[in-house]
Amino acid sequence: MPDLSRRTLLAGGLAPLAAAARGNSVKFGVDLFSIRSSGYDAFQNLDYCAKFKTQVVHFSEIRFIGNLEKAHLEKVRAHAEKLGIDIELGMRSICPTSTLFDPKQGTAEEQITRMMESAKIVGSKIVRAFLGSMADRTTAIPMEGHIENVVKVLRNVRSRALDYGLKIAIENHAGDMQARELKSLIEGAGKDFVGACIDSGNPCWTIEDPHLTLETLAPYVLTSHVRDSAVWRTPEGAAMQWVRMGEGNVGIREWVKKYAELCPGKAMSLETIVTGTRNFNYLQPDFWKGYRKTPAWEFARFAAIAERGTARPAPAPVPKDMQAAREREDLEASVAYAREILGQ
Repeated sequence: MPDLSRRTLLAGGLAPLAAAARGNSVKFGVDLFSIRSSGYDAFQNLDYCAKFKTQVVHFSEIRFIGNLEKAHLEKVRAHAEKLGIDIELGMRSICPTSTLFDPKQGTAEEQITRMMESAKIVGSKIVRAFLGSMADRTTAIPMEGHIENVVKVLRNVRSRALDYGLKIAIENHAGDMQARELKSLIEGAGKDFVGACIDSGNPCWTIEDPHLTLETLAPYVLTSHVRDSAVWRTPEGAAMQWVRMGEGNVGIREWVKKYAELCPGKAMSLETIVTGTRNFNYLQPDFWKGYRKTPAWEFARFAAIAERGTARPAPAPVPKDMQAAREREDLEASVAYAREILGQ
């Protein structure tokens, strides 16, 4: 068993992790949402991640990189290259009908074009984006309508993406799409320039087994967000929490190994988020309004995970002035766990 102490971790003891990641044909990365409260600028974010011998830093939102000015992006790229780090650039919703779409930033096509231009400057080979959240499953427009609208947006920017040599990685985000739905979006838009940013934690927000998500989306994966989940039965259905890597019951160890096998050469970026309890009261008829087309055999796989789980108390609230430090501790513990997996 390698030394997983915090001192070893921060002293550059993760060199074996980078080597292990190469041996498993995946690139070890960090999604900066993991340390969202730290207030670091782009350069501080890169320096922090470099302590872990990180190969990829995923700037999942514009706020983490600072701004999209050409001169700034060029400086960020140069700093990343000096550290031997690849950059992945991300944005938020590109679905004009999503509850999370921000029309103040321009049309969806204008927003994604701006991000592609920025990705080209900063050296990112992808632009990560998403449809919306679980709220979009119960709007007047059905999920199929939202998916169709995203497909239209993507087709409208296809030629620009191909000219830039970029691909758009659509995430299964915050309970918006189940795996088969994201697969249909990718195939509808065009696999030549659209793929998946697979998130291992978000499937539980769509009552889906994360392993089913990986099995379905592996052929389309461009990058990833990886974290663990704990799921258990309740009298009304099931409850879950996002937890540090290794503290859940969804089989994250096997998930990581399977990802390394099925998605060679892709980034395996930790997006560590530790949350309170979220309930999914699927024994109540109203719950199924947003899931009427979920096949029973798919739901059964999620229900089986819940049956194996053990109820957990809600974590103690973290004072605001301690949130940044706690997020870094959660990430560092998860990095150590990932090191142990990839080192086998």
